[in-house]
Amino acid sequence: MASFSPLTTHLSLKTTIFLSPPQLNTTPLSPPQTTQNHLVKPGFTASSIIKPPFSKDHICYAVADVGHGVSGERKEERENGAVLLDDKVEEEEVAEYNWKEEWYPLYLSKDVPDDAPLGLTVFDHQLVLYRDGNGILRCHEDRCPHRLAKLSEGQLVDGRLECLYHGWQFEGEGECVKIPQLPAGAKIPRAACVKCYEVRDSQGVVWVWMSDKEIANPKKLPWFEHYDNPDLQEVSAIHELPYDHSILLENLMDPAHVPISHDRTDWTAKREDAQALWFKVMERTPRGFAGEWGKEKDLTSNFLRFEAPCVLQNNREFADKKGNKQIFSALFLCRPAGQGKSMLIVRFGATIRSPLMKILPQWYFHQNACKVFEQDMGFLSSQNEVLNKDKLPTKKLYINLKSSDTWVAEYRKWMDKVGHGMPYYFGHQTLALPERPALVEHAPAGLVAGIAASSPTKGGLGSLHVYNPTNRYFRHVIHCKGCRGVLGAFQSWKKAFVILALASASLAILASGRQWKALLLFSTSMFLMGVYGCSKVVSVLTTDFIRQHRRA
Repeated sequence: MASFSPLTTHLSLKTTIFLSPPQLNTTPLSPPQTTQNHLVKPGFTASSIIKPPFSKDHICYAVADVGHGVSGERKEERENGAVLLDDKVEEEEVAEYNWKEEWYPLYLSKDVPDDAPLGLTVFDHQLVLYRDGNGILRCHEDRCPHRLAKLSEGQLVDGRLECLYHGWQFEGEGECVKIPQLPAGAKIPRAACVKCYEVRDSQGVVWVWMSDKEIANPKKLPWFEHYDNPDLQEVSAIHELPYDHSILLENLMDPAHVPISHDRTDWTAKREDAQALWFKVMERTPRGFAGEWGKEKDLTSNFLRFEAPCVLQNNREFADKKGNKQIFSALFLCRPAGQGKSMLIVRFGATIRSPLMKILPQWYFHQNACKVFEQDMGFLSSQNEVLNKDKLPTKKLYINLKSSDTWVAEYRKWMDKVGHGMPYYFGHQTLALPERPALVEHAPAGLVAGIAASSPTKGGLGSLHVYNPTNRYFRHVIHCKGCRGVLGAFQSWKKAFVILALASASLAILASGRQWKALLLFSTSMFLMGVYGCSKVVSVLTTDFIRQHRRA
């Protein structure tokens, strides 16, 4: 039986796919503004574009060490040097696009807390999400109209959102209903209200419509056919990542890196399996692109679809031995959470369930997915840093291969079309830098700050309250009810085992009989083993990732 895991879905599955994707849909293109060797969007000056420190004339040549043979037309193309994607300046259509008139994935509905507000961001817009007294999801701008304090730092009182600075309270539609400092009989000012955003709970995901001018368009709300299938069994989780959502999407639509970066992770990826891939673009629209891809030597294929603003699917359908249709699906919802930040809702689904899925708990698969994202984190953070530093479109920085980077190039070219409607972007030929520099959040420093942060007034888990973006606790556990519950349970069990071990050891010292001493010492060793086991689980849930290189 085929196994199901994040890597098997992301890389490829040794099964047959039967898909009927749309035919290639292209439209006539018009030339954009040109300046020297770069293309610049209207309203974006060429003065901020830097000439690359090298030219295309200076190229290093080498003979590739190909581990997997290719045949026929592809071999002939490589012998002719045709391994790079076409890098010619194309005539690109500027499509109508407004990033605010889109639905963005905020959170998994099952993980939204019932008793506290939740602070989230879309690009640089700060939001607060919570459930009111009736359990209805509400979303406001995350600032109190009084003195701009974050409402997400507040609390829920009788279903109302209260600012903890001065105690102002707000109901679901944003109106202020209580100001403790007002004199008796005084009316609450009409301006004392917060901006509201429309939210929808669809297929287990909370979506927000970011425009406060245009009415929410239900036709743009994503709907995923596979995740409406009652036979589909899934694992879903949310991850906070320290790099831009465009870098994240690039990574997720790049199957070529999996055998190398995730070598021996989850028993599926192996670096010796790294090989040339084939790609077939079957659809291009102002909303995204779609197509098939697979390994050169395999007959099977996957179907990938990217849809604005930040939805990526990778699906495989096939018939099993009995002729029944089976599905493997990976769904990635990548929310832009500000410069150098992103939030990923990942859902892996399958109609065939691996025996391991029945045995191992959900939190194990969540932590394994964390490990996969951690293995890429250093690469992607440095890539994000170089893009911001060099201030060049990706055409001037990337070397895109036909056999690995087709989707990456398609994504950046799509951004060329719609980037004018985004706060900032790095396209294939064009770019627009952020108007404001990134807001860097620093963790408390020094002994006094460390002690203060380890004893937060609103609770926390000791030193884990000090924010650390490289720690698994802050990237996943705080966003996942299940993993938070597991962490709390194992911490409690660890404390209980420590107490029992101390009590058992003390009784062993006091016991006079040899048999009692032996029994109590044995019990002490068992309790200490329990302490060790609980400590290992807590460590897995709160680890700082360190890559250990494999040396052949």
